[in-house]
Amino acid sequence: MNPLALMIFLLSLAIGTTITLSSYHWILAWVGLEINTLAIIPLMTKIPHPRAIEAATKYFLTQAAASALVLFSGLINAWQTGEWNIDSVSDLPMNALSIALMMKLGLAPLHFWMPEVLQGISLSTGLILSTWQKIAPMTLLLQTSHLINLDLTIILGLTSILVGGWGGIGQTQLRKIMAFSSIGHLGWMIIVLKFNPSLTLFNFILYIVMTASMFLSLMTLTTTKMSEISTSWSKTPTLTASTLLILLSLAGLPPLTGFAPKLLITLELVKQDATLLAALIMLASLLALFFYLRLTYIVSLTLPPNTPNSFSFWRTSNKSLPITAIMNTLALIFLPLTTTLLIFL
Repeated sequence: MNPLALMIFLLSLAIGTTITLSSYHWILAWVGLEINTLAIIPLMTKIPHPRAIEAATKYFLTQAAASALVLFSGLINAWQTGEWNIDSVSDLPMNALSIALMMKLGLAPLHFWMPEVLQGISLSTGLILSTWQKIAPMTLLLQTSHLINLDLTIILGLTSILVGGWGGIGQTQLRKIMAFSSIGHLGWMIIVLKFNPSLTLFNFILYIVMTASMFLSLMTLTTTKMSEISTSWSKTPTLTASTLLILLSLAGLPPLTGFAPKLLITLELVKQDATLLAALIMLASLLALFFYLRLTYIVSLTLPPNTPNSFSFWRTSNKSLPITAIMNTLALIFLPLTTTLLIFL
């Protein structure tokens, strides 16, 4: 892609998110979401392949439907209350708005577009779709967290955790694995959204760090399938090992970074007398833990060929960027500092 066009699209992504973050009016928030959607579609189709075109079409249709629902709920709210403020939303428009924003995020049962779209695009665009594109809808949910229906968040959160674990079992394509991982993590965030919005924000920040580090590692290894990771030991053993550890961090195993949000969310639910809900989401997350462990230990370490055919160990052509090392470090050993981060939220 032309560097000038790429810079314009990336700048449009930044402007769209900034407009939504700084808006106090539903029309401005909707405009920011639309700019975000339209700016990423050319990035999806920069590789002229039928799967990329299909992914961009699916993404456009689902995001356009969700944006229309956002605008419709804003109109209904203005008709009922006479205000366009984000903070003043009545019950009926709030339910429609919550469903629209959750559809933009890819929460179950509105998740069907997410694995297919992520599988059809490049890793770099997948990184943007899994991290940056979720900032604006999540911010709107955080701003309206005191108005959201509690039953809706619990049902969609539980469904997302189950779908994120169940859908990932049997997958060997890394982009689909990351899609189902994203669905499961968003389920954890939505469940605690009504109880403690700052904890949702904390979980979202760590999710972005872990997902970005995983995608950056895969981009450096130029890997899209689990079978390709097993052959990368001879090329970049350190990066391959850290990639597998990031998978375990995404699963939420101690003492890695991903353990912090699961621990704190479980403690918050117990504190709110939702012990049964905490037990349910911990049991549901065992599905995700199973496929992460299976992929890490069985597929990556035992799938042949584990050694190259030639005797000379060649290295990858593209060099690892410093940001990859920084993000990998944060995704693995940030656990002792997470409480400090939580104080500032």
